[in-house]
Amino acid sequence: MVLDTHSYLLGVFAGLAFFMYGLDFVSSCLKEIMGNRVRDLLAKLSKSKPLSISVGILLTLLMQSSGAVTSLLVALGKARVTTLSQVMGVIIGSAIGSTITVQLISFNIAQIGLPVFTVAFFAYFLAQKPIMKSITGILMGFGLVFFGLELMGIGAAKVKDVEWLSTMFIYLNENHIIAMVVSAVVTAMVHSSAVTVGLAMTLAASDVITAYDAIFWVFGANIGTTSTALMTAIGGNAIGRQVAWANVLFKAGTLCVVYFFASQLHDLVAWMGGAVPRQIANAHTLFNFFGAVLFYPFIELGARLLQQQIQPSKSEQEFGPKYLDKSTVLSPIIALSEAKREVSRMSDIVHYMIVDSLKAFEDEDTELVKTINESDNRVDLLQREIKDYLIEMATDSDLAEQVRYTFSYVSDLETAADIVDRGLLELSRKKHNLKLQFSSEGWGEICELQLEVRHLADLSASCFQLHDANLAEQVIEQKKKISKMENRLRSSHFERLNQGLKESLNTSSIHLDVLADYRRIASVLSNHAYEVRKQRKKRKK
Repeated sequence: MVLDTHSYLLGVFAGLAFFMYGLDFVSSCLKEIMGNRVRDLLAKLSKSKPLSISVGILLTLLMQSSGAVTSLLVALGKARVTTLSQVMGVIIGSAIGSTITVQLISFNIAQIGLPVFTVAFFAYFLAQKPIMKSITGILMGFGLVFFGLELMGIGAAKVKDVEWLSTMFIYLNENHIIAMVVSAVVTAMVHSSAVTVGLAMTLAASDVITAYDAIFWVFGANIGTTSTALMTAIGGNAIGRQVAWANVLFKAGTLCVVYFFASQLHDLVAWMGGAVPRQIANAHTLFNFFGAVLFYPFIELGARLLQQQIQPSKSEQEFGPKYLDKSTVLSPIIALSEAKREVSRMSDIVHYMIVDSLKAFEDEDTELVKTINESDNRVDLLQREIKDYLIEMATDSDLAEQVRYTFSYVSDLETAADIVDRGLLELSRKKHNLKLQFSSEGWGEICELQLEVRHLADLSASCFQLHDANLAEQVIEQKKKISKMENRLRSSHFERLNQGLKESLNTSSIHLDVLADYRRIASVLSNHAYEVRKQRKKRKK
């Protein structure tokens, strides 16, 4: 094979490269199948600990890396989507999930890697449907994994013939702490414990190390896999750091107990039988299952202790995006999904600004004014962050129309917030400074119009999130209703002026401007509904 004309060392590294690339390709194809369900699943975790563990196992199978799963948990913690107590079970589940891939590659099927890859390769390029491409891509990836194992095995068989390599492994076999450190460093570099354990299985199968020595490689690999989440947590908030350190303490705590029973663990896997690679895979599985059993009863206690020790700083409590994390976006579709979740926050802020705008006319409340001012600043911040995020992350040309639609709605929300802050709030200040009062009829009409605008804002937000044509029609009809109402209320105001009603005379300009501003808010929040209706007409044609 390759090693007849190239060095054995090149064969080992080539096999490792095929192995790593195969795992990565499997992960990519699984993510394509799952789409944005990965993050949504984590974001909607139940408080059920067994369910959380099941989710952790499933996600590790999909992402082919427990480190990637815990990094995603850290990112969700940074975005305040999840809490530590919610994800503690997922951390335990991810550890168990990482053992399944290792179990798979431990069977003596390395020789089928190249045939599997070859058949899957042609099926992949002949497949027309995306789902079939993803399925055949998964087979291609596993074919590369098995082929990589075969190459590593051939190369590892020659290691004993090279003095300096043989000496190095003898040293590691005699110094298990150093072997654990080396294994942890390798795992941290490749971001996958499966790669390190797979390498250990190959070396053990070639008699370079023993099954007992490989157990310490397994220990190191489990510690090394925590580095990915720790790196993700750097610069993050307290929740992100709590999640990362929970993973470290889970793995380190398990190691502190199991390390002293390494001989017994070796005896147990030897008793269970199987070839040396199977024994190592079983040791890896037992390590993580033992850790799960050990820490499962203390999930809530561990969460409380970490929350007490890792407190949020004052700067972490500052307002900012919750869902826009560029470091963990899995695809442009997910980027768009996360942006829409942030838009939902933005629309909620605008809704409460509309509610508070009416209160501003009732009392001269400086705290309420500050709240509205701060809300407008938050809307401005979210608008900027959402647009920057989509420009950088949602690069898929197929999503261009949805990105443009999102941009448009975000701009309309920002305009509505400005109308409240710079229009209605200024009018309320003018009313209080001049010590004016609306007539009871006039104030009732303003309240009536504001209530209809609030209803439209709710419909508008739902229409954007669901992209529903029926909701779009309701938004447009509500806008027309508000326009007619504003005209009617203007006429009613002029009738009171003709009657010489004092309050109406004093507040006339303010009253009419308030009506106009509420109508403007309704207008800008309805713009996107026309786009939804237009797209439905195109589909019908």
